[in-house]
Amino acid sequence: MTIISASPNELHQYREQFPALANKVYFNYGGQGPMSQSVIDAISEAQVYIQQVGPFSAKVNSWIQQETKAIRDAIASELNVPPQTISLTEDVTVGCNIAMWGIEWHTGDHMLLSDCEHPGIIATAREISRRFGVEITICPIMATLNDGNPTEVLNQHLRPNTRLVILSHVLWNTGQVLPLDKIAEVCRNRDVRLLVDAAQSVGLLPLNLTEIGADFYAFTGHKWWCGPGGVGGLYVRPEVQQSLHPTFIGWRSIVTNSQGDPVEWNPDGRRYEVATSNYPLYTGLKKAIAIHQEWGTPEKRYQEICRNSEYLWQRLAALPHVKCLRTSPPESGLVSFQLTNNQQQSSKQLASFLESERLFTRTIASPNCVRACVHYFTLQSEIDQLVDAIQRFCQV
Repeated sequence: MTIISASPNELHQYREQFPALANKVYFNYGGQGPMSQSVIDAISEAQVYIQQVGPFSAKVNSWIQQETKAIRDAIASELNVPPQTISLTEDVTVGCNIAMWGIEWHTGDHMLLSDCEHPGIIATAREISRRFGVEITICPIMATLNDGNPTEVLNQHLRPNTRLVILSHVLWNTGQVLPLDKIAEVCRNRDVRLLVDAAQSVGLLPLNLTEIGADFYAFTGHKWWCGPGGVGGLYVRPEVQQSLHPTFIGWRSIVTNSQGDPVEWNPDGRRYEVATSNYPLYTGLKKAIAIHQEWGTPEKRYQEICRNSEYLWQRLAALPHVKCLRTSPPESGLVSFQLTNNQQQSSKQLASFLESERLFTRTIASPNCVRACVHYFTLQSEIDQLVDAIQRFCQV
Protein backbone atom coordinates (compact mmCIF):
# COMPACT_ATOMS: atom_id res chain seq x y z
CA MET A 1 0.00 0.00 0.00
CA THR A 2 1.40 3.38 -1.01
CA ILE A 3 0.93 6.08 1.61
CA ILE A 4 1.37 9.72 0.65
CA SER A 5 2.21 11.70 3.76
CA ALA A 6 1.56 15.37 4.36
CA SER A 7 4.60 17.61 4.29
CA PRO A 8 6.04 18.81 7.63
CA ASN A 9 4.91 22.37 6.86
CA GLU A 10 1.35 21.22 6.17
CA LEU A 11 1.26 19.24 9.39
CA HIS A 12 2.62 22.11 11.47
CA GLN A 13 0.08 24.52 9.98
CA TYR A 14 -2.72 22.06 10.64
CA ARG A 15 -1.60 21.44 14.21
CA GLU A 16 -1.65 25.15 14.97
CA GLN A 17 -5.44 24.79 15.19
CA PHE A 18 -5.06 22.71 18.39
CA PRO A 19 -3.97 24.79 21.41
CA ALA A 20 -3.26 21.68 23.51
CA LEU A 21 -0.51 20.60 21.12
CA ALA A 22 1.48 23.79 21.59
CA ASN A 23 2.89 22.97 25.03
CA LYS A 24 2.98 19.18 25.24
CA VAL A 25 3.67 16.01 23.29
CA TYR A 26 0.37 14.18 23.25
CA PHE A 27 -0.18 10.42 23.02
CA ASN A 28 -3.58 10.10 24.72
CA TYR A 29 -6.00 10.30 21.79
CA GLY A 30 -7.55 7.03 22.95
CA GLY A 31 -8.45 8.75 26.22
CA GLN A 32 -9.49 12.17 24.99
CA GLY A 33 -8.54 14.00 21.84
CA PRO A 34 -7.61 17.69 22.06
CA MET A 35 -10.12 20.14 20.60
CA SER A 36 -9.22 22.64 17.91
CA GLN A 37 -9.67 26.33 18.63
CA SER A 38 -12.48 26.49 16.08
CA VAL A 39 -14.35 23.75 17.97
CA ILE A 40 -13.90 25.64 21.24
CA ASP A 41 -15.10 28.83 19.56
CA ALA A 42 -18.11 27.10 17.99
CA ILE A 43 -19.24 25.80 21.38
CA SER A 44 -18.78 29.19 23.03
CA GLU A 45 -20.58 31.06 20.24
CA ALA A 46 -23.48 28.61 20.39
CA GLN A 47 -23.81 29.11 24.16
CA VAL A 48 -23.85 32.88 23.71
CA TYR A 49 -26.43 32.63 20.91
CA ILE A 50 -28.80 30.58 23.06
CA GLN A 51 -28.58 33.06 25.93
CA GLN A 52 -29.03 36.10 23.71
CA VAL A 53 -31.96 34.75 21.71
CA GLY A 54 -33.67 32.48 24.23
CA PRO A 55 -32.70 30.53 26.05
CA PHE A 56 -36.20 29.00 25.90
CA SER A 57 -37.83 30.41 22.80
CA ALA A 58 -39.29 29.30 19.50
CA LYS A 59 -36.24 30.62 17.64
CA VAL A 60 -33.80 28.75 19.86
CA ASN A 61 -35.92 25.63 19.65
CA SER A 62 -35.75 25.82 15.86
CA TRP A 63 -31.97 26.24 16.08
CA ILE A 64 -31.74 23.20 18.37
CA GLN A 65 -33.69 21.11 15.88
CA GLN A 66 -31.35 22.22 13.08
CA GLU A 67 -28.17 21.49 15.05
CA THR A 68 -29.49 18.13 16.22
CA LYS A 69 -30.30 17.11 12.65
CA ALA A 70 -26.94 18.42 11.44
CA ILE A 71 -24.85 16.40 13.91
CA ARG A 72 -26.94 13.28 13.31
CA ASP A 73 -26.35 13.68 9.57
CA ALA A 74 -22.61 14.31 10.05
CA ILE A 75 -22.21 11.20 12.20
CA ALA A 76 -24.25 9.07 9.83
CA SER A 77 -22.12 10.22 6.89
CA GLU A 78 -18.90 9.18 8.66
CA LEU A 79 -20.35 5.77 9.59
CA ASN A 80 -22.10 5.16 6.25
CA VAL A 81 -25.54 4.56 7.74
CA PRO A 82 -28.95 6.28 7.45
CA PRO A 83 -29.33 9.18 9.93
CA GLN A 84 -32.45 7.62 11.44
CA THR A 85 -30.36 4.73 12.80
CA ILE A 86 -28.35 7.07 15.06
CA SER A 87 -29.32 7.87 18.66
CA LEU A 88 -27.45 10.75 20.26
CA THR A 89 -25.99 9.98 23.70
CA GLU A 90 -23.45 11.41 26.12
CA ASP A 91 -20.77 8.74 25.63
CA VAL A 92 -19.96 5.12 24.80
CA THR A 93 -21.08 3.75 28.15
CA VAL A 94 -24.55 5.29 27.86
CA GLY A 95 -24.89 3.77 24.39
CA CYS A 96 -23.85 0.36 25.68
CA ASN A 97 -26.31 0.65 28.57
CA ILE A 98 -29.16 1.43 26.17
CA ALA A 99 -28.43 -1.75 24.24
CA MET A 100 -27.73 -3.96 27.25
CA TRP A 101 -30.78 -2.96 29.29
CA GLY A 102 -33.10 -2.76 26.26
CA ILE A 103 -32.99 -6.52 25.64
CA GLU A 104 -35.83 -8.46 27.26
CA TRP A 105 -33.77 -10.76 29.47
CA HIS A 106 -34.97 -14.04 30.95
CA THR A 107 -33.50 -16.23 33.66
CA GLY A 108 -31.04 -18.66 32.09
CA ASP A 109 -30.05 -16.42 29.18
CA HIS A 110 -26.35 -16.19 28.40
CA MET A 111 -24.20 -13.10 27.74
CA LEU A 112 -20.69 -13.45 26.28
CA LEU A 113 -18.01 -10.78 26.79
CA SER A 114 -14.47 -10.66 25.51
CA ASP A 115 -11.67 -10.52 28.08
CA CYS A 116 -10.67 -7.04 26.86
CA GLU A 117 -13.77 -5.04 27.80
CA HIS A 118 -13.89 -1.83 29.80
CA PRO A 119 -14.75 -2.05 33.53
CA GLY A 120 -17.91 0.01 33.02
CA ILE A 121 -19.31 -2.59 30.62
CA ILE A 122 -18.29 -5.47 32.87
CA ALA A 123 -20.05 -3.84 35.84
CA THR A 124 -23.24 -3.31 33.81
CA ALA A 125 -23.22 -6.95 32.68
CA ARG A 126 -22.84 -8.12 36.28
CA GLU A 127 -25.79 -6.03 37.43
CA ILE A 128 -27.97 -7.44 34.64
CA SER A 129 -26.85 -10.91 35.72
CA ARG A 130 -27.81 -10.17 39.33
CA ARG A 131 -31.22 -8.77 38.50
CA PHE A 132 -32.36 -11.22 35.83
CA GLY A 133 -30.41 -14.41 36.45
CA VAL A 134 -28.37 -14.07 33.24
CA GLU A 135 -25.17 -16.11 33.02
CA ILE A 136 -21.99 -14.31 31.92
CA THR A 137 -18.90 -15.98 30.51
CA ILE A 138 -15.68 -14.55 29.12
CA CYS A 139 -14.22 -15.25 25.69
CA PRO A 140 -10.36 -15.24 25.59
CA ILE A 141 -9.78 -12.78 22.75
CA MET A 142 -6.59 -11.29 24.22
CA ALA A 143 -4.70 -14.48 23.41
CA THR A 144 -5.32 -13.90 19.68
CA LEU A 145 -3.37 -10.63 19.60
CA ASN A 146 -0.45 -12.10 17.67
CA ASP A 147 -1.62 -15.57 16.75
CA GLY A 148 -5.08 -17.11 16.45
CA ASN A 149 -8.50 -16.53 14.95
CA PRO A 150 -10.74 -14.35 17.15
CA THR A 151 -13.81 -15.20 15.07
CA GLU A 152 -13.33 -18.92 15.60
CA VAL A 153 -12.55 -18.46 19.29
CA LEU A 154 -15.77 -16.51 19.75
CA ASN A 155 -17.79 -19.05 17.76
CA GLN A 156 -16.54 -21.82 20.06
CA HIS A 157 -17.81 -19.93 23.12
CA LEU A 158 -21.33 -19.29 21.85
CA ARG A 159 -24.11 -21.35 23.37
CA PRO A 160 -27.66 -22.19 22.30
CA ASN A 161 -28.93 -19.76 24.95
CA THR A 162 -26.52 -16.89 24.11
CA ARG A 163 -28.53 -13.71 23.62
CA LEU A 164 -25.82 -11.06 23.41
CA VAL A 165 -22.12 -10.82 22.57
CA ILE A 166 -20.23 -7.72 23.74
CA LEU A 167 -16.80 -6.83 22.39
CA SER A 168 -14.75 -3.87 21.22
CA HIS A 169 -13.94 -3.19 17.57
CA VAL A 170 -10.48 -1.94 18.55
CA LEU A 171 -9.36 -3.36 21.89
CA TRP A 172 -8.62 -0.47 24.23
CA ASN A 173 -5.75 -2.22 26.01
CA THR A 174 -3.81 -3.89 23.16
CA GLY A 175 -4.92 -1.96 20.06
CA GLN A 176 -5.99 -5.15 18.24
CA VAL A 177 -8.55 -4.60 15.48
CA LEU A 178 -11.11 -7.40 15.44
CA PRO A 179 -12.57 -8.73 12.14
CA LEU A 180 -15.96 -7.34 13.00
CA ASP A 181 -17.73 -8.20 9.75
CA LYS A 182 -16.85 -11.90 10.16
CA ILE A 183 -17.83 -11.87 13.83
CA ALA A 184 -21.14 -10.16 12.99
CA GLU A 185 -21.88 -12.84 10.41
CA VAL A 186 -21.24 -15.63 12.94
CA CYS A 187 -23.54 -13.96 15.47
CA ARG A 188 -26.27 -13.36 12.91
CA ASN A 189 -26.15 -17.01 11.78
CA ARG A 190 -26.56 -18.09 15.42
CA ASP A 191 -29.38 -15.55 16.06
CA VAL A 192 -27.23 -13.73 18.62
CA ARG A 193 -27.19 -9.96 19.01
CA LEU A 194 -23.81 -8.20 18.78
CA LEU A 195 -23.02 -5.05 20.77
CA VAL A 196 -19.79 -3.26 19.86
CA ASP A 197 -17.91 -0.87 22.13
CA ALA A 198 -16.59 1.53 19.49
CA ALA A 199 -14.71 3.88 21.80
CA GLN A 200 -11.43 3.31 19.93
CA SER A 201 -12.70 2.78 16.37
CA VAL A 202 -14.87 5.78 15.49
CA GLY A 203 -12.61 8.51 14.14
CA LEU A 204 -9.77 6.02 13.71
CA LEU A 205 -10.99 3.35 11.27
CA PRO A 206 -12.78 3.93 7.96
CA LEU A 207 -16.23 2.55 8.76
CA ASN A 208 -19.26 1.27 6.89
CA LEU A 209 -21.58 -0.02 9.58
CA THR A 210 -24.22 -0.97 7.04
CA GLU A 211 -21.80 -3.47 5.50
CA ILE A 212 -20.29 -4.64 8.80
CA GLY A 213 -23.67 -5.74 10.14
CA ALA A 214 -23.25 -5.28 13.91
CA ASP A 215 -26.56 -4.86 15.74
CA PHE A 216 -25.48 -2.14 18.17
CA TYR A 217 -22.45 0.15 17.82
CA ALA A 218 -21.79 2.58 20.71
CA PHE A 219 -19.30 5.41 20.21
CA THR A 220 -18.12 8.80 21.41
CA GLY A 221 -16.96 12.04 19.81
CA HIS A 222 -14.33 13.06 22.35
CA LYS A 223 -11.59 10.59 21.47
CA TRP A 224 -10.34 10.16 17.88
CA TRP A 225 -12.77 12.75 16.51
CA CYS A 226 -11.26 15.31 18.95
CA GLY A 227 -14.67 16.67 19.84
CA PRO A 228 -16.03 17.84 23.19
CA GLY A 229 -16.70 15.46 26.05
CA GLY A 230 -20.38 14.72 26.54
CA VAL A 231 -21.47 13.80 23.01
CA GLY A 232 -21.63 10.27 21.67
CA GLY A 233 -24.03 7.99 19.91
CA LEU A 234 -25.49 4.56 19.36
CA TYR A 235 -26.14 2.93 15.99
CA VAL A 236 -28.96 0.37 16.01
CA ARG A 237 -29.32 -1.87 12.98
CA PRO A 238 -32.80 -1.23 11.52
CA GLU A 239 -33.71 -4.93 11.53
CA VAL A 240 -33.37 -5.17 15.32
CA GLN A 241 -34.80 -1.81 16.38
CA GLN A 242 -38.27 -3.11 17.20
CA SER A 243 -36.85 -5.73 19.59
CA LEU A 244 -34.72 -3.23 21.54
CA HIS A 245 -36.92 -1.56 24.12
CA PRO A 246 -36.22 1.95 25.47
CA THR A 247 -34.94 1.99 29.05
CA PHE A 248 -34.16 5.68 29.56
CA ILE A 249 -37.31 7.54 28.52
CA GLY A 250 -38.17 11.21 28.07
CA TRP A 251 -39.85 13.68 25.77
CA ARG A 252 -37.36 13.02 22.96
CA SER A 253 -38.26 9.32 23.00
CA ILE A 254 -41.95 9.69 22.35
CA VAL A 255 -44.66 10.93 19.99
CA THR A 256 -47.50 12.76 21.70
CA ASN A 257 -51.10 13.46 20.69
CA SER A 258 -52.80 16.87 20.58
CA GLN A 259 -53.37 16.70 24.35
CA GLY A 260 -49.67 16.11 24.96
CA ASP A 261 -50.07 12.48 26.00
CA PRO A 262 -47.45 9.96 24.84
CA VAL A 263 -48.92 7.58 22.27
CA GLU A 264 -45.94 5.76 20.76
CA TRP A 265 -42.15 5.67 20.52
CA ASN A 266 -40.39 7.78 17.96
CA PRO A 267 -39.91 5.62 14.86
CA ASP A 268 -36.14 6.25 14.59
CA GLY A 269 -33.06 6.60 16.77
CA ARG A 270 -34.73 9.30 18.86
CA ARG A 271 -36.68 6.59 20.70
CA TYR A 272 -33.56 5.92 22.81
CA GLU A 273 -32.88 9.59 23.58
CA VAL A 274 -34.18 11.21 26.73
CA ALA A 275 -34.50 14.97 27.20
CA THR A 276 -32.58 18.25 27.24
CA SER A 277 -28.93 18.07 26.24
CA ASN A 278 -26.04 20.52 26.11
CA TYR A 279 -26.78 21.38 22.49
CA PRO A 280 -23.72 23.60 21.87
CA LEU A 281 -21.67 20.41 22.22
CA TYR A 282 -23.47 19.13 19.12
CA THR A 283 -22.22 22.21 17.30
CA GLY A 284 -18.71 21.51 18.54
CA LEU A 285 -18.68 17.88 17.41
CA LYS A 286 -20.09 18.84 14.03
CA LYS A 287 -17.19 21.27 13.61
CA ALA A 288 -14.65 18.68 14.78
CA ILE A 289 -15.85 16.14 12.21
CA ALA A 290 -15.73 18.78 9.48
CA ILE A 291 -12.11 19.64 10.34
CA HIS A 292 -11.05 16.01 9.91
CA GLN A 293 -12.96 15.76 6.64
CA GLU A 294 -11.21 18.86 5.34
CA TRP A 295 -7.82 17.24 5.99
CA GLY A 296 -8.61 14.01 4.15
CA THR A 297 -10.87 11.01 3.72
CA PRO A 298 -11.27 8.45 6.53
CA GLU A 299 -9.09 6.11 4.47
CA LYS A 300 -6.29 8.67 4.15
CA ARG A 301 -6.44 9.54 7.84
CA TYR A 302 -6.28 5.87 8.78
CA GLN A 303 -3.28 5.31 6.52
CA GLU A 304 -1.42 8.12 8.27
CA ILE A 305 -2.33 6.73 11.69
CA CYS A 306 -0.97 3.31 10.70
CA ARG A 307 2.17 4.89 9.29
CA ASN A 308 2.80 6.68 12.59
CA SER A 309 1.99 3.65 14.73
CA GLU A 310 4.33 1.48 12.66
CA TYR A 311 7.14 4.00 13.13
CA LEU A 312 6.52 4.14 16.88
CA TRP A 313 6.33 0.34 17.11
CA GLN A 314 9.59 -0.07 15.20
CA ARG A 315 11.42 2.43 17.40
CA LEU A 316 10.10 0.90 20.63
CA ALA A 317 10.88 -2.64 19.48
CA ALA A 318 14.52 -1.64 19.00
CA LEU A 319 14.89 -0.52 22.63
CA PRO A 320 16.40 -2.82 25.27
CA HIS A 321 14.07 -3.45 28.25
CA VAL A 322 10.99 -2.67 26.11
CA LYS A 323 8.56 -5.27 24.79
CA CYS A 324 5.72 -4.29 22.47
CA LEU A 325 2.57 -6.34 23.03
CA ARG A 326 2.22 -6.85 19.31
CA THR A 327 4.91 -8.76 17.44
CA SER A 328 4.05 -6.92 14.22
CA PRO A 329 3.11 -3.30 13.44
CA PRO A 330 -0.29 -2.31 14.87
CA GLU A 331 -3.38 -1.87 12.68
CA SER A 332 -4.59 0.98 14.85
CA GLY A 333 -3.23 4.09 16.55
CA LEU A 334 -2.83 2.36 19.91
CA VAL A 335 0.68 1.08 20.69
CA SER A 336 0.99 -0.78 23.99
CA PHE A 337 4.28 -1.89 25.48
CA GLN A 338 5.84 -3.22 28.66
CA LEU A 339 9.14 -2.68 30.42
CA THR A 340 10.95 -5.91 31.05
CA ASN A 341 12.77 -4.75 34.17
CA ASN A 342 10.52 -4.68 37.27
CA GLN A 343 7.42 -4.29 35.13
CA GLN A 344 4.69 -3.64 37.72
CA GLN A 345 6.33 -0.58 39.22
CA SER A 346 8.02 0.59 36.07
CA SER A 347 4.84 1.11 34.02
CA LYS A 348 3.42 3.62 36.50
CA GLN A 349 6.79 5.20 37.15
CA LEU A 350 7.47 5.53 33.44
CA ALA A 351 4.11 7.19 32.72
CA SER A 352 4.70 9.58 35.61
CA PHE A 353 8.22 10.37 34.39
CA LEU A 354 7.00 10.97 30.86
CA GLU A 355 4.30 13.36 32.04
CA SER A 356 6.89 15.29 34.02
CA GLU A 357 8.66 15.68 30.67
CA ARG A 358 5.38 16.91 29.05
CA LEU A 359 4.98 13.60 27.21
CA PHE A 360 1.46 12.30 27.85
CA THR A 361 0.74 8.54 27.79
CA ARG A 362 -1.27 6.29 30.11
CA THR A 363 -1.00 2.97 31.89
CA ILE A 364 -3.33 -0.01 31.41
CA ALA A 365 -3.98 -2.47 34.24
CA SER A 366 -4.68 -5.60 32.19
CA PRO A 367 -2.32 -6.43 30.70
CA ASN A 368 -0.04 -4.24 32.75
CA CYS A 369 1.49 -1.90 30.18
CA VAL A 370 1.92 1.65 28.94
CA ARG A 371 -0.24 2.79 26.03
CA ALA A 372 0.77 5.50 23.57
CA CYS A 373 -1.71 6.67 20.92
CA VAL A 374 -0.75 8.38 17.66
CA HIS A 375 -3.11 10.32 15.41
CA TYR A 376 -2.72 11.19 11.74
CA PHE A 377 -1.24 14.57 12.68
CA THR A 378 1.29 13.20 15.17
CA LEU A 379 4.79 14.33 14.21
CA GLN A 380 7.63 11.89 13.69
CA SER A 381 9.74 14.18 15.85
CA GLU A 382 7.24 13.72 18.69
CA ILE A 383 7.60 9.96 18.42
CA ASP A 384 11.37 10.39 18.56
CA GLN A 385 11.02 12.50 21.70
CA LEU A 386 8.91 9.83 23.35
CA VAL A 387 11.30 7.02 22.50
CA ASP A 388 14.33 9.04 23.62
CA ALA A 389 12.64 9.76 26.97
CA ILE A 390 11.79 6.07 27.47
CA GLN A 391 15.39 5.18 26.71
CA ARG A 392 16.63 7.69 29.28
CA PHE A 393 14.22 6.30 31.88
CA CYS A 394 15.42 2.74 31.30
CA GLN A 395 19.05 3.77 31.70
CA VAL A 396 18.57 5.23 35.15
